[in-house]
Amino acid sequence: MTTDLAVIAFAQHPDPEARERILAMVQDAGAEVERFSAVRVTGSGSAGPDAQVPGYNAFTALLRGGDARGLLAALRPDPLAQLMPGVDVNVVPTRLFDPDRRKLLVLDVDSTLIQQEVIELLAAHAGREAEVAEVTEAAMRGELDFAESLHARVRTLEGLPVSVLEDVAAAVRLSPGAAVLVKAFLREGHGVAAVSGGFLEVLDPLARQLELTRHTANTLEVSGGRLTGRVVGEVVDRAVKERSLRRWAEELGVEPADVVAVGDGANDLDMLAAAGLGVAYNAKPALRAAADAQLNIPNLDAVRFFADL
Repeated sequence: MTTDLAVIAFAQHPDPEARERILAMVQDAGAEVERFSAVRVTGSGSAGPDAQVPGYNAFTALLRGGDARGLLAALRPDPLAQLMPGVDVNVVPTRLFDPDRRKLLVLDVDSTLIQQEVIELLAAHAGREAEVAEVTEAAMRGELDFAESLHARVRTLEGLPVSVLEDVAAAVRLSPGAAVLVKAFLREGHGVAAVSGGFLEVLDPLARQLELTRHTANTLEVSGGRLTGRVVGEVVDRAVKERSLRRWAEELGVEPADVVAVGDGANDLDMLAAAGLGVAYNAKPALRAAADAQLNIPNLDAVRFFADL
């Protein structure tokens, strides 16, 4: 028996009543639950033995019948609020569960693949972190044009020695579960890419460490061993992120419907819209309102459940 839809829910704390409520609401919405499963992912299993992050519960129900929009309207009527506090409920197509279909995972970098905003780490070396952080927040909320905001923030870096790039690259930390997620996709023969409005000088070593299939970001201009306060070439904005996703999918022979894209800010809107499944990860309201699915727990590896990995 084939299924077309799955309900996938995440919660940091066990709540058996939430599971029963989800099952009842699915049936009330006209769908039939073929089977379901629930697992507990420990903090160490999510992010490594030294990680100080909580574990989470993942619940998956495979459905027959029902309408995706109707189900989502019943289970998550407001994209910016949880019907059941502490429980993220998503309705996704089971196409991504097919192990014979090659998939592509495309990740935003700052505040998604990694925990920090690299431009703010760099700005701290210039003593202008607070100023830059304010602009970054406005850009991620969609209140400022990303390219203009990037140029403005990069100008604050003028005169910094190029050695700060190595310092910042050493300071970045992967998000909890990032390595687990990447390995899960690569292990099954899928592609994993990262596209960043940040900088190649920091993304390159991460891409080598994680063995990413593709990656791209902005390049900082350097002259005389110091940053000039400018970027080289086209800014990686929301349009470039979308084009990169489409190009990589074509190069790797992956159909758009088999692409999973993950991001956190307005700069990721077009990329998530172009993917078969767009996931908002601890995201700003603009992205949460538009995404197909969302995670509001500090465990990036939970994305693998959307592909049954």
